[in-house]
Amino acid sequence: NLYKKYGDYVALDGFNLNLCQGENLVIMGKSGSGKSVMIKCLIGLEIPDSGTIEIMSQKLEHLSLKALDEIRADIGFLFQGSALYDSMTVRENLEFPLRRHISKFGNVKDTLPLVEEALQNVGLKNVIDLMPNELSGGMKRRVALARTLILKPKIIIYDEPTTGLDPITSKEIILLMKSVQEKYKTSSIIITHDVDCARVIANRMILLIDGKNYAEGTFAELSTSQDPKVKAFFK
Repeated sequence: NLYKKYGDYVALDGFNLNLCQGENLVIMGKSGSGKSVMIKCLIGLEIPDSGTIEIMSQKLEHLSLKALDEIRADIGFLFQGSALYDSMTVRENLEFPLRRHISKFGNVKDTLPLVEEALQNVGLKNVIDLMPNELSGGMKRRVALARTLILKPKIIIYDEPTTGLDPITSKEIILLMKSVQEKYKTSSIIITHDVDCARVIANRMILLIDGKNYAEGTFAELSTSQDPKVKAFFK
């Protein structure tokens, strides 16, 4: 029941979300519908005006900064556009979260096995010493996913994972996301406009309109709806 307002703009208007263990939940919404604000609230970067966020039996509003940081170590985030550090090699990009979350893994002296394992899990070889500008768009997205997986998160949030990719690469990333969920048993929230992505990966979908859960159901249920607002998402 989240509410968040900026001046006269109502970003979230009683939004509700339940994510089940091992589930891929797709959230679709137009620009300005509240998706980005919802994500920021979920990871504690924004504080809702009212409502409750509970993650793995812990209420965010009751957590200290240290406890919130520990929760974040269990939440992987694949940024739109990958968001790799341009001045770091692939290896350094993957090592960064390990050093940031020392409390989860301890002071890892030899990070190479963890980096190589993460790259192997996204189907990449021989890129460990490359710079981001030496990678294709699809390779950058895979490296970004490897960086997300290296902390072995329980929840992964994907923000427009196929944006800016060609159709073939988009399909590869979608299938990779599906295999990651099956291998790691993660729970995932996927923010996307990509209908093909939703068709392949969604166990359940929420259509977010004007900060509210306008419709919820499986892809089959929503894609055959006769509601004009729902039909507009599947044209």
